[in-house]
Amino acid sequence: MRVTANGLSIEVDDQGPRDGAPLLLIMGLGMQLTAWPQALVDDLVARGFRVVRLDNRDAGLSDGFDHLGVPSLPWAALKHTLRLPIRAPYGIADMAADAAGVLDALGLASAHVCGASLGGMIAQHLAARHPARVRSLVLMMTTTGARHLPQATPKVQRLLLSRPSGRDPQAVVAHLQRLLAAIGSPAYAPDPEELRRRLQETVQRAWRPAGTARQLIAVAADGDRTRLVQHIHAPTRVIHGDADPLIPVAAGHDLAKHIRGAVLDVVHGMGHDLPAALLPRFAEAIAVNAARPAALHPEGSPAPRAPS
Repeated sequence: MRVTANGLSIEVDDQGPRDGAPLLLIMGLGMQLTAWPQALVDDLVARGFRVVRLDNRDAGLSDGFDHLGVPSLPWAALKHTLRLPIRAPYGIADMAADAAGVLDALGLASAHVCGASLGGMIAQHLAARHPARVRSLVLMMTTTGARHLPQATPKVQRLLLSRPSGRDPQAVVAHLQRLLAAIGSPAYAPDPEELRRRLQETVQRAWRPAGTARQLIAVAADGDRTRLVQHIHAPTRVIHGDADPLIPVAAGHDLAKHIRGAVLDVVHGMGHDLPAALLPRFAEAIAVNAARPAALHPEGSPAPRAPS
């Protein structure tokens, strides 16, 4: 269903009991809400959660920003390397405001939040800038963006900037399959035919590479969130694979270090994906983290929000 959030039309999937504890799932770069596996949603619903997934702006079935054009990724990469300012069509903070708007549209004052990759960056902004909206926080395979952290492997960087060999759906699916094979979990390789089937459904639903490019520019422009995440006081769990070639595990250690009371969960053999074999572990981690008591500011008052 579509809702109006932060002035945009955002596609939302809302499952589970209406009186269940709300859980907002925020997906990563260019990914659609369907990238959260239904098996994970079913497990969470069975645990009593009301699970809300959304297509971020410029992805899936939500509003796009094609009128702003397609940014030059090589030019942005050069600027990033030279530490020059990068102008983005919108920011990660705007995407966090979209997420808060989804809660508003559904009549939810607050929710438990889980974000993966770019979704984790959005969740960082949501928890820091809108602390009253976030009951607990799970950050999966994401980063503060600090420059001292190790970057994606050269192979993965090349694949991220590459394009399909053609415009037909099969060429797009083959391109995505190569990318996911490069960033996936070496200890939990998916069945190739099942992966191809899922990717075919994904491409049929929506394929928006220009939106992905704009989201990537937003990530580059957002910079280092180290100071931002120090304003997060929601009970936080950081989940990261020790075999992640896109956002190496050092980023998970760094993120947990800068969020007060954060629990770090390093998963052996996990890359930058959500393997089927690990879905029960993820559901349990989300549920356990949601049951942790809410943190208070050291003076005993609710945590302050990050400055705008």
